[in-house]
Amino acid sequence: MEKASENPIVASINDLDELDVALNSPCEIVSLLTGNIFNLREISNKVHKSNKILLIYVDEIDGFSKDTWGLEYIVKNIPLDGIITSKENLVKLSKDMGVFTIRRMFIPDTKALDDALNSIKKNRPHALEVLPGIMPKVIKKIVEHTKIPLIAGGLISDFEDVKSSLSSGAIGISTSNKDIWYTKY
Repeated sequence: MEKASENPIVASINDLDELDVALNSPCEIVSLLTGNIFNLREISNKVHKSNKILLIYVDEIDGFSKDTWGLEYIVKNIPLDGIITSKENLVKLSKDMGVFTIRRMFIPDTKALDDALNSIKKNRPHALEVLPGIMPKVIKKIVEHTKIPLIAGGLISDFEDVKSSLSSGAIGISTSNKDIWYTKY
């Protein structure tokens, strides 16, 4: 996550038509939220050719089972720099395979926050991605309780959202908002 200190904005790609825009942006990290078994290697090669870091959200890759076999296939056959998953069992497996692992968590209420904090204690991913990313108090609480690098994502709509999340302790902001990809810090 060293690249996040250089530029805290992570270009999230949920539409492959936006990949070239992300690769030409100042963002150093690309979070792939789409793709399939047939185009994943080509996407990976393209991202790495642009000297960007590639994080693959394995839960959203079409054509792969969302289980240990699917993860193992991706890790062994697709050049990547890390995986993102919301599945607790895949966090453990990915770490066991020596892959940089980000746990993606949706925090809609207090129970989800408590469950997430308990889960993090068990699996200790390398980093966290918390959605929605516009919850400064929740971001601060998670960072203080876990001491794990956190990326804020979801509903980030302007520079104030970015500033608020970063000042709350997030090390990065994950967004598909192209305007934010070009924001100067």
